[in-house]
Amino acid sequence: MPLQDHHQIVSVDDHLIEHPRVWQDRLPEKFKGNGPRIVERDGSHLWSYDGEIFPTIGLNAVAGKPPQEWGTDPVRYEEMIPGCYDPVARIADMDLDGVQAALCFPSFPGFGGSTFFRGKDKELALLCVQAWNDFYIDEWCATAPDRYVPLGILPVWDIDATVAEAERVAAKGARTVSFPDSPVPMGLPSFHSDHWDGLWRVCSDAQMPVSLHFGSGSYVPGFSFSSMAAAPTPTVPDAPFAVAIALFSTNLMWTTVDLLFSGKLQKFPDLQFSLSEGGIGWVPYILERTDYVWERHRYYQPIDFDTRPSDLFRRHFYGCFIDDEHGLANRHTVGVDRITLEIDFPHSDSNWPNSRKRAAEVLAGVPDDECSLIVEENARRMLRFPRVPAPVG
Repeated sequence: MPLQDHHQIVSVDDHLIEHPRVWQDRLPEKFKGNGPRIVERDGSHLWSYDGEIFPTIGLNAVAGKPPQEWGTDPVRYEEMIPGCYDPVARIADMDLDGVQAALCFPSFPGFGGSTFFRGKDKELALLCVQAWNDFYIDEWCATAPDRYVPLGILPVWDIDATVAEAERVAAKGARTVSFPDSPVPMGLPSFHSDHWDGLWRVCSDAQMPVSLHFGSGSYVPGFSFSSMAAAPTPTVPDAPFAVAIALFSTNLMWTTVDLLFSGKLQKFPDLQFSLSEGGIGWVPYILERTDYVWERHRYYQPIDFDTRPSDLFRRHFYGCFIDDEHGLANRHTVGVDRITLEIDFPHSDSNWPNSRKRAAEVLAGVPDDECSLIVEENARRMLRFPRVPAPVG
């Protein structure tokens, strides 16, 4: 049965482009000069932050443009459709696309705040993290509380500040926090260490899942990023960026296996992870492979002797997809109650303004009750983001 009118799409991964005043409106006066602000260089709009210049790459804002016009060159705000940076205009774009609600990740800060992690002035960086969270929750989401899902980023260079900010945004109504898909490439402690336990405890207690967006650790195969708003730097000579784009989901394969064998899922039985923009087609293989490894190697390694990795996955992880026919064909191996949908507006993987049409095509053979779970109910349960009843009359 295809997608029906009663199915409301909740996207667990969209993006926004920060408007030029986000930080200038919120930082203390003495930090505004080094805080993020837009400057003009050679006809482009660029971000200036802490003595460095960051271009906003065109692939982050291609909605409304044909693929022939895409590229990684910097763009100006007037070259984007307003829904990229204006929450009111975004609602109209969502209505056109048939999408009810969206969780929006940052652009200039990086999907998990890595731009501020690299900032030299850590006092400024912390204020910038807090300013983005206040902007997104108090300004963007407040525009339409039933349409936008609140999210927070974290100052991951300081675990005490990370825990404090997680507690602060949870109190402000955040439904999830974005965390690097792997902290190791950033020089931070791994998922296997006890370093992050305070954060996992806050997220568990607040029923606030951890969103792990691919590339939020500033690495994808063959490339690194100074900012996810900036052009990528090849680490493999002569590799086109198409290599990285095609391999995005492999980041989350590593992340998933790392966490399945970390012991943290047993220590924090209520902890939930959302694998953002990674697809689901690879999940059946990874579950089969990790179970295979567990059967043979659990006797001599410091890993859980009793719990199968595939069982841990279905208790602790949610996957999402944009356009994944293979994944949907194997949805019962993934777990129908662990699959969500994403739109990825305004990025290059998005099907906007035909997202609902394409979702109906790939879900055409999926029963109505499973379709409801995948496009809406799983996301609402994971994010504690209930439907708002339609007004009467």
